[in-house]
This record gives sequence, C-alpha cells and structure tokens, in this order.
Amino acid sequence: MHLLIFGLGYTAGRVAVAARARGFTVAATTRDGRAGTLRFDDHHAVAAELARATHILSSVPPDGEHDPVLTAYGDQLARTPAWLGYLSSTGVYGDTGGAWVDETAPTGAGRRSARARADAAWLDAGARVFRLPGIYGPGRSALDRVREGRAHLVDSPGQVFSRVHVDDIVSGVLAALDAPSGAYNLADDRPCSQNEVVRYAARLLGLPEPRVVPLDSLSPMARGFYAENRRVANGKAKRVLGWTPHYPDYRLGLRAVSAITSPTPASSPPAAASADQR
Repeated sequence: MHLLIFGLGYTAGRVAVAARARGFTVAATTRDGRAGTLRFDDHHAVAAELARATHILSSVPPDGEHDPVLTAYGDQLARTPAWLGYLSSTGVYGDTGGAWVDETAPTGAGRRSARARADAAWLDAGARVFRLPGIYGPGRSALDRVREGRAHLVDSPGQVFSRVHVDDIVSGVLAALDAPSGAYNLADDRPCSQNEVVRYAARLLGLPEPRVVPLDSLSPMARGFYAENRRVANGKAKRVLGWTPHYPDYRLGLRAVSAITSPTPASSPPAAASADQR
C-alpha cells in the first residue's frame, strides 16, 4: 500500500504518520520540496509516484480560482485506479443562520466559491471528500492564542461554529479507506460560539479572559469568517464510516491538548461554561 499526499501540512502530516503505522509507504509533495518530500512542480517525479500509488490524498486548497492538483495532474488522476481523498471545508455550505447542515445541503453559495468548485470536482473524480470545520490540535488551538496574548472575544451575539480535533480527522480518513466515494462531514458533536471556546481555554490556563472587541474592528477576512453561521452534522460519517470522534466536544479536545503541551499534568477540568467553531 502506497499513499501519495499532495500538500504535507498540519493535518496531512498527521495522516502520513498514522498511515505509516498501518503499514503504508508514504510519499508527499510540498511547494519547496523540503527534506523527504517532492517538489509539487517536479512533474516527472510526481507522475512516477502517482503511477505507483494505491491511495492518493490531497490537502491542497484552491489557488485563486483553480485547484492546483487537478490543474497539474488531473489527466493522470482521471486514469488512476487508486483510492482518492480530498480535505475540503464546511465553508462550502456558506451561511445557514446557525442551522444544521449535512452532506445533502447545497454548496457553493458562500464566500468560498473556489473551494466549493474544487470540492465538486473531486467528488466528480470519485474521491472521498472530507468537509472539515475549524481544525485544532497540539500547537494550533485557542490555548496557544490565549497563552500568547493573541486571543480575543468578539462581540457577535448568536454566532456558532463547528470544529474538529486534528486526530479525529486522521481517524476519519483512515475509516474511509474502505468506504464508498462521496462527501463526509468530520466535525465534533458540540457546535458553539468561538467565545465559549476561548473562555474555556483561558480557564484551563488559569489566565484572565481576553478582552472583547467589536466585530467591525476585525480584518475583512476575519469578519467574513464570523459572517457565516452554521452547525455541522456528522451523522453520515458515523453511519457509513463507523467513525466516532474521540473528542466529541472542545472541552475534551482542549484538555487533551493541554496535557500534551503543559510541563505539568493538566489540572482537573473547570466547570462547564454556562453557554452552550469552524
């Protein structure tokens, strides 16, 4: 079993580690061809890996209006018998006013139109398309932002997101190795406001809550993020893949991250926030 990964980033790198533990050999591309990877634009070397791959996973986001992987290697991907996977985004659903969305919901109406087109193209190619909300994990969570003084609370009443721990994405991808093609939402069981998560992170660290900032003080990109409001349903992944998130809510996930990154064992969890991600 040979896995070729396009884009060895934060999440795909953890998929690579887990795949090797399963007995796969793994090759991966990066833009710069850093040690142990292929340069994405080294077409000869990448074509050779495509020819021997039994499984292919892309984590490369759209570049402008186009999917770089499909643009560069679409012809060979169309001919391969290999398993195909694509790490997409729940941003393809756009704003639902906080309503639940599953894989039958329409896509393409939100701010991520290029992502929605790439999502559809990979589905047409027969891939397992993993639609991911806000990703967090070791080194990339509200704990890091609070600890470094980069976190803030946003005055955005009624705002709600879904999120997922990176290790639950990995287990979802592995669970889909024998699954039919199609879209799968990989999200935890507890959508909530980003403010709730930041407050909990501050409490875990024993630090004061960050200050509240007005929505219009954020960058245009950040305002766009807060403009979309949705809850992501994960029932299909549970039914079809037999997948269950190891971290079904952000509290369990952040406590696990805290235990990994803290120099001393994590303390007992604080009481649940009174209020109810990406």
